[in-house]
Amino acid sequence: MVAKQLLISLLIANAIGFLLSFGWTTSTFGLLLRVSLIALIALITFTLLDYWPSKLPKWLARWVTQVVGVAISVPVTVFVIYWVSTDSSAPPFWQDADRLLGFNTLTFVGLLVAPWIALTALVRQKDALARHQALAFQLERSKLQQQFTEARHRLLQAQVAPHFLFNTLANIQALVNSGSSRAGEVLNSLTAYLRAAVPQLDESTNSFNQELKLTSAYLELMQLRMPDRLTYDLSIDKSVYSLTCPAMTLMTLVENAIRHGIDPSEKGGHVQININLNNDQVVIQVIDTGVGLQYKRNENSSTHSTNDGTGLSSLRERLKLSFNNNAHLQVFEQQPHGVHAEVIIPAQEAQVL
Repeated sequence: MVAKQLLISLLIANAIGFLLSFGWTTSTFGLLLRVSLIALIALITFTLLDYWPSKLPKWLARWVTQVVGVAISVPVTVFVIYWVSTDSSAPPFWQDADRLLGFNTLTFVGLLVAPWIALTALVRQKDALARHQALAFQLERSKLQQQFTEARHRLLQAQVAPHFLFNTLANIQALVNSGSSRAGEVLNSLTAYLRAAVPQLDESTNSFNQELKLTSAYLELMQLRMPDRLTYDLSIDKSVYSLTCPAMTLMTLVENAIRHGIDPSEKGGHVQININLNNDQVVIQVIDTGVGLQYKRNENSSTHSTNDGTGLSSLRERLKLSFNNNAHLQVFEQQPHGVHAEVIIPAQEAQVL
């Protein structure tokens, strides 16, 4: 900043000196040297008064001291220049008409130009400081917004994970209460699932490869619980494996299909999972042949209300936090019965370790 101010000051001073040289009777080089020295001293005074004194009376603004200081430095500097440059055998410069005219000319022009340059520099400094503060505020706001978004992700993720865990434990409890021999097998499957799933629960995003591993383990777990009533099939585009999505996206859709589609149906049903890459979008479809939306509308259980609140609603929140309005979740009636849930998200590259 100081180097830039010095360069500008010297350029302006030399431009003024060049204009004055047309009516100057002595050396042009000497004139340019004098105006450069005046500009240098004025700049030093301006910069010094920006820091010193460290405290000023409340009624005295610092910019006033800087402008007044620059104005005072001009005649003082011109006087010193002419006094030092006067030969010891020559009379004082104020007794020489030509030299006195030069002194008055440089003093007048300096007093006319220097304070205005100082005021202009102050205005530019204020503008630069305001812009810097605005950028700093915007950066801080952006950081806080990012922290809020991450915290929101964590909260929503914390809602989803216990929800699935409690539902599964309730299923195991039901098997134990009924004396089913499959309770131990289901518990072992749950343990295997949790070993794979728990390390992922704190992540806000997963690769589709991780999502599919978790979902496959969940489907195997549910099929152990109701082997005669649940079948499933997966059709996955291999190009999506390295792409990312909000954690538990696929898991939420599949759990919703089984919990509120297949499980309430006496005959059970089939879950079809399709994931395809369509241009720059990933299309996730979970289609079940369960009881359908009409059953859900007629059902007035607290379990169903809770699931909608922490399942699909939380997924919508996570999609919005991750992609704003560029992701969509839609649920359709499937004929003759069942539900078709579809999520469309922008494709995002991910590095799979």
